[in-house]
Amino acid sequence: MQSERQKHIRNFCIVAHIDHGKSTLADRLLEHTGTLTHREMEEQVLDNMEIERERGITIKSQAARLIYKRPEDGQEYILNLIDTPGHVDFNYEVSRSLAACEGAVLVVDATQGIQAQTLANCYMAVDHGLEVVPVINKIDLPSARPDEIKNEIEDVIGIESSDAPLISAKTGLNIEDVLEAVVQKVPAPSGDEKGPLKALIFDSYYDSYKGVVCHIRIKDGTVKAGTRIKLMAANKEYEVIEVGVFVPNYLKVEELKAGDVGYITASIKNVRDARVGDTITEVNNPAKEPLLGYRPAISMVYSGIYPIDSSKYEELKEALEKLQVNDAALNFEPETSIALGFGFRCGFLGLLHMEIMQERIEKEFNLDVIMTAPSVIYKVKKTDGTLIEITNPTNLPEPTEIDYMEEPVVKAQIITPSDFVGAVMELCQNKRGTFIDMEYIETTRVMLNYRVPLNEIIYDFFDSLKSRTKGYASFDYELDGYMRTELVKLDIILNSEVVDALSMIVPKDRAYAKGRTMAEKLKEIIPRQLFEIPIQAAVGSKIIARETVKALRKDVLAKCYGGDISRKRKLLEKQKEGKKRMRQVGSVEVPQEAFMSILKND
Repeated sequence: MQSERQKHIRNFCIVAHIDHGKSTLADRLLEHTGTLTHREMEEQVLDNMEIERERGITIKSQAARLIYKRPEDGQEYILNLIDTPGHVDFNYEVSRSLAACEGAVLVVDATQGIQAQTLANCYMAVDHGLEVVPVINKIDLPSARPDEIKNEIEDVIGIESSDAPLISAKTGLNIEDVLEAVVQKVPAPSGDEKGPLKALIFDSYYDSYKGVVCHIRIKDGTVKAGTRIKLMAANKEYEVIEVGVFVPNYLKVEELKAGDVGYITASIKNVRDARVGDTITEVNNPAKEPLLGYRPAISMVYSGIYPIDSSKYEELKEALEKLQVNDAALNFEPETSIALGFGFRCGFLGLLHMEIMQERIEKEFNLDVIMTAPSVIYKVKKTDGTLIEITNPTNLPEPTEIDYMEEPVVKAQIITPSDFVGAVMELCQNKRGTFIDMEYIETTRVMLNYRVPLNEIIYDFFDSLKSRTKGYASFDYELDGYMRTELVKLDIILNSEVVDALSMIVPKDRAYAKGRTMAEKLKEIIPRQLFEIPIQAAVGSKIIARETVKALRKDVLAKCYGGDISRKRKLLEKQKEGKKRMRQVGSVEVPQEAFMSILKND
C-alpha cells in the first residue's frame, strides 16, 4: 500500500564501471537540485575519505537527499541518492545499497561503452528487482559515440535505451533529463507506515561523539527518537537518540517513515553490532522475519600485518580495532612469526581492500607495517578424515597427514578489444585458467569467461591484464566454489632457519620454478653480511633451489709481502674459522623489500 507522501519519494542509486563518472554525476545532481551551493561544491562531494579522493574511487556507500521541483507542474519530489562503490572488492557494499533502492541509474561512458563491471553491477541491480535507467555520460568528448552505445546497451544488457539521457556530468549538460528520468521511471516506494518497523542498514560508521551512526532505509513502520529498537541479526536492543536525513550533511528530523532513507543513532558502541545488511525492528512490535539478503562479509584474502618496530604492537592493535569499527568486512586475529615477531592475521575482501587498509594504517595512525604475501583459504582433507581450513601457510599439516587439498576458484569475466584476445588467453592459461566460452559484444570487443584459481588472481593478475591489453581490458570475478589441486608448501630457508613469513602454498608442478625465482630475488635483495648466507627453497625436506649471498671479507693478506705460502694459508684458515663461528651466531634481517618483491611476480 502506498501513501500520498510516498508517491513523491524516489530512492535510487548510481551504478557504473570504475571511472565512468558516477561520483561526478552525483556532484552535479546535488548542485542542480540546490542541495549544495556552488561555493560548497568540491570534486566528489560524496567521497569524503582522503584515500577515496586520492585514488578517485568510492569505497564506502554514501547517501544524499535531493529536493527536485518538476518544472512542468512545480511538484516537489524527494530523491534519495545512494552512491555506491564500483570496484569488485566492494561488491557487498553495492548489493546492500541496491537493496535500499527501487531504481538504479546505470552510467555508461560514451567513449568506452559497456565494461565488465557495468555488466556485473547491472545484473546485480536486476537481481534485486530494481528498475534500471541507462544514462550515457561524457558526450562532450570528441570520441563519444552515443548511438553505438545505445545499441550496445540494448544488445548486451537488453534494456530499452532509445530515450536514454545523453549527458556530460563534467560540464553539467542535460542533468535535468536524468532527474526527470528518475522521477518517471523509478517506482515510488511502498510500505506500511502503521505496520511493525522494518529498516535495512545499508551503511554504518563510527562517530566519536554519537557512537555508531546507521544509514537506514525504512521498509515498513516509523522510527523516531525514543523508540526502542532491536537489531535482528545481532540480537541486541537499543534506544534511538536521534533520527535524521542527509543533505549530504546530517539534518535532524522528527521521524522517518516507510520509504524514507536517513540515519539513526542509538549509542551503539561497535559497528560489529550494527552490521550492514541487518534489519532494525521495534522491541514492542517486532517484525516477524528480517529482510532478505543479509550475509556477513566473507574475507577472500588473508595476509599477516606486523609492525616494523615491534614495540608498536599495541598501537597496531588499536589501529585495527578502530578501522574495524568502521569496516565490518575487516577481521583479524593475533599471530606470531619467528621472523617478524608479533602481529595479526587479517582477512580482506580482496587486494584493493588490503592495499587501502595498509595505506590507512600508515597514514591515519602513523605506523610502519610489513605485510606478508597474501593467501587464500585452502581446504585440507586429512588422512584421519577431518576437514580443516588453512589461511596461513605455516599451519599446513605435514604432507604425510594430507589426503587431498582444495583451493578456491573464481569465475572471471574479461571484456577486451579483439586485437588482444590471444594475449589475454595466454595470460589466463599461464594462470592455470580453464576456458569456458567467449562471445563477441560487437565486432571489435570480446567477452571471455574463464575459471581461474583465486590464488593466481590475488597477486598480479589485474596488472598483467592491463599491461597486455594496453589498459583496455576490464575484468570482474565472482567466487565459484573449490577445486581439488595438487598443492605443496614452499619454504624459504635463510642461514639454515626457515623464514615462516615467506612460506607459501603453490601448485606442485610450479614449485621448482617458483622456488628458483624466489631464491634469485632474495639473493639480490638481502644485504651482504660478514659471513656467507645460503638461501634455500625447500618443499618438505627436499631442497629444490639454492643461492648464496657472498660474505664481505677483509683482505687479510694485504700485510704479507712475498714470503712463504704457509703464512698466508694460516691467515686465510684463521679468517675462515672466524666466519664459521660468526655464521653460527649471526642472524639475518629480511628487509621489507624482500616481501614486496616476492609478491610482484615477473
